[in-house]
Amino acid sequence: MSDAAEAVTCIHSADRRVADPTPGKVREEAIAVPGLWSGFVRSEPGVSSGWHHHGDHDTSVYVVEGTVRIEFGPGGAKAVDAGPGDFVYIPKHVVHREVNPGPAASQEVITRSGTGPLTTNVDGPAPSSR
Repeated sequence: MSDAAEAVTCIHSADRRVADPTPGKVREEAIAVPGLWSGFVRSEPGVSSGWHHHGDHDTSVYVVEGTVRIEFGPGGAKAVDAGPGDFVYIPKHVVHREVNPGPAASQEVITRSGTGPLTTNVDGPAPSSR
């Protein structure tokens, strides 16, 4: 291994770059190496992101501040709510959107494991069969 491959790197907040857009979310990329993506995400109060999925990536969300609701499932009828200190797991290919139902901006640390495109924006989840 070269010395560069063995180096530990610190990515300062000023070094993150806006990347991987979905309407309603500001994603700042910190780490992007084969098989791993990690970044910082913010959303304003009352904002819903667009519907999307993360292809062949499993996603871990750690809520730093605020409230995050992940809507998913047929017709978007299912949801989980998370607050500071909570983790949320989103399996690959699950169509979802994030909602900030709280009175303050939310801040999250996101990590994705997988390959291929990070985000695919879509019109919405498949409708309920009822």
